[in-house]
Amino acid sequence: MSIPRPESRMYRFVAFLVRNLMFALCKYEWKGGENFPAKGGFIAAANHVTELDALTLAHYLFDMGREPRILAKRGLFDSPLTGWALRGTKMIPVDRDSAKSAESLKDAASQLGDGACVAILPEGTLTRDPDYWPMEGKTGVARIALTTRLPVLPVAQWGVTDILPRYGRLPKPFPRKKVTIQTGPPVDLSDLYDRPQDTATLREATSRIMDAISAELEQIRGEKAPKPRFDLRKHPDYEAKMTNYPPVERP
Repeated sequence: MSIPRPESRMYRFVAFLVRNLMFALCKYEWKGGENFPAKGGFIAAANHVTELDALTLAHYLFDMGREPRILAKRGLFDSPLTGWALRGTKMIPVDRDSAKSAESLKDAASQLGDGACVAILPEGTLTRDPDYWPMEGKTGVARIALTTRLPVLPVAQWGVTDILPRYGRLPKPFPRKKVTIQTGPPVDLSDLYDRPQDTATLREATSRIMDAISAELEQIRGEKAPKPRFDLRKHPDYEAKMTNYPPVERP
């Protein structure tokens, strides 16, 4: 494991703050680093249970010798303060909802270079599965993967809710909690690359990615994930029931 030294001073400063904070909260067990590609960029796709997931994922990737990048709307880069921070940490500008989106994704892929990666939480929001299993993901990760043809690595996280429960407001920092993060081999999407990026293709790619994340989480938890996965689109009344965001303790 070699900690990267990004050229950006801003990135190094943010990484310093995040690493020290997360080491104070977590006793990590990190697995699967052998599945990272030796060269070139990649996409790290992880499950999403609590608001801390993005930080634990970024910490894991960074200390595994990678430089995680986050996709952000290009308009945010025009803001004086936000834009300065995004450019300083080398986040990736993307033209969304436009004909330029595919081209911007390809440009982003070419700019990643060795060791850098796109970090993404495909569910787009905290899982609503009652037992914290990954739910159906949004197709954005599939569009990115099929457009850039970057390898997609499934990442599973478990234990973060012991620090901050789902919908929780106050963390439980003491004592430090065990957090396991595990990466599996790349998801094979090669047979989908030359298909039209229609709904069926995007859903197939998304399903494969979520299956792979669930498989890694099954290994960590020693349990089988439920089938079919929880699908928020099939539960139109579910969000209304969650408007108060009650803390949910992990079983």
